[in-house]
Amino acid sequence: MFKNLLFAFFTFITLSATAQEFKPFKVNVSLGYARPAGSGVSAGLLTSLEPKYGITDNLDLGLRAEIAVMARAITVNGQDGDVSAKGMGSYLLTGTYYFSQNNFRPYVGLGAGLYSIAGTSVTITDGQIEGENPDDYTVEATNKFGAMARIGFKASHFNLGVEYNIVPTSKSDVLGQAINSQNAYLGIKLGVDIGGGRK
Repeated sequence: MFKNLLFAFFTFITLSATAQEFKPFKVNVSLGYARPAGSGVSAGLLTSLEPKYGITDNLDLGLRAEIAVMARAITVNGQDGDVSAKGMGSYLLTGTYYFSQNNFRPYVGLGAGLYSIAGTSVTITDGQIEGENPDDYTVEATNKFGAMARIGFKASHFNLGVEYNIVPTSKSDVLGQAINSQNAYLGIKLGVDIGGGRK
C-alpha cells in the first residue's frame, strides 16, 4: 500500500513539473498575407491578436481576433465581377497542439467561431455592349459561423503558420439577380508570442 502511494505521489510530482515547464499565459501578435478562395480575387493583408492559455505544455486554448482586407470572389448570375477590397473580421475559439517541448515546436490546430463579412459593391463588365454602362450590385454585410485549420511551427517566441479559414459562401437575391460571395481564405502569418516562455 505504501509503495503504491509513494509511486502515485512521485508520478504526480513528475507530471506537475512537466506541466509547469512553460508559463501558461501568452499573447500572439501576427501580420500576414490573405488569399481569398475563387478566381478573379485580389490578395490582401491580415493582422491578428490571440491570447492563449496553456492547459499543458503541449496544448493551448485561445481566442483569435483577426482582420483580413482583401477582394473576395463574387459572381452575379454566374458572371465574375470587379470587387473592391473590404475587411472581414473573425472571433474564434482555438486549440493548438505542439508536437515537442523544445525551442523548435511544430504544431497543428483548429478553431471555430464567428466571421463578420463586410458589405461591398460589385461591377459586372463581361458581356456588356460597347458604350453601355456596367451594372453595379451591392453585397450586404453578413455574419457567418465558420472554422479554421492551422499548421506551422514556433521557434523560441517567433511563430510561422498557415491557416485556412472555412467560411460558407454568402448567397443573396437582389432584384432577381443571384449574387454569390466566396468567403473562405488562406492566411500565411508571421508572429511573435509575448510571454509563455520557460519558467
